[in-house]
Amino acid sequence: MRSLLNFLKKEYLEAVRTGKLLVLILLFVLFGIMNPAIAKLTPWMMEMLSDTMAENGLVVTNIHVDAMTAWTQFFKNIPIALIVFILIFSDIFTKEYKSGTLLLVLTKGLSRYKIVLAKTVLLLSFWTFGYGLCFAITYSYNAYFWDNSIAENLFSSVAVWWLFGIWVICLMILFSSLLQNNTGVILCIGVSVLFAYLFSVIPKAKVYSPAVLMDTNSLLIGTEGMDAYIKAIVVAAAMCIVCVAVSIPVINKRQL
Repeated sequence: MRSLLNFLKKEYLEAVRTGKLLVLILLFVLFGIMNPAIAKLTPWMMEMLSDTMAENGLVVTNIHVDAMTAWTQFFKNIPIALIVFILIFSDIFTKEYKSGTLLLVLTKGLSRYKIVLAKTVLLLSFWTFGYGLCFAITYSYNAYFWDNSIAENLFSSVAVWWLFGIWVICLMILFSSLLQNNTGVILCIGVSVLFAYLFSVIPKAKVYSPAVLMDTNSLLIGTEGMDAYIKAIVVAAAMCIVCVAVSIPVINKRQL
């Protein structure tokens, strides 16, 4: 257990030393501020553009913004944050293969499965921390400017999208353990998400697709309840476990 904690500590310190953690914090803080800021500035921006739009025959009416506007912006921006997250950490295993540092760790008695578990904990904690930070900033500003109670099932909506991020990260762990370069990892993740999205287009299969977890608008406005997401949640959670579980024998058999 001590060897696992020591390795995990090393991974956290490396993320700090390389600046990845700082970039991650700045990214989520920026999006957390942008969500209510864009909503607050939208009427002003439309007023500034009203003359230009009027020349093109478009009439700008009074625009009403509230906390729902900011939360809609939150769910538009968080996919971008997830993409950047993947770009930053897609080399979670591939960089180790190239540098040979895993071999040094193994010679000190750390089991390979502990390496997989440590890196999984690292990524999931970073995603949870960043996502939670972005949510907390947006929630605080929305509470100051408007009223968050206008958003139905807010915490459920946030939790559902958080799980989608967890699913993508577990895919990254699997592909990073399998492949030799992070370009291939990013490509495989993109194809997997695209496949899940196409799967969600099929009416009878939609409820099982993890891509459904991205569509929180119905939950946010109250037209759908959590029961509509239960099957997708179960499938996503099961796939997360399978991805991490498969990564362990892959690492065990890989020649380092």
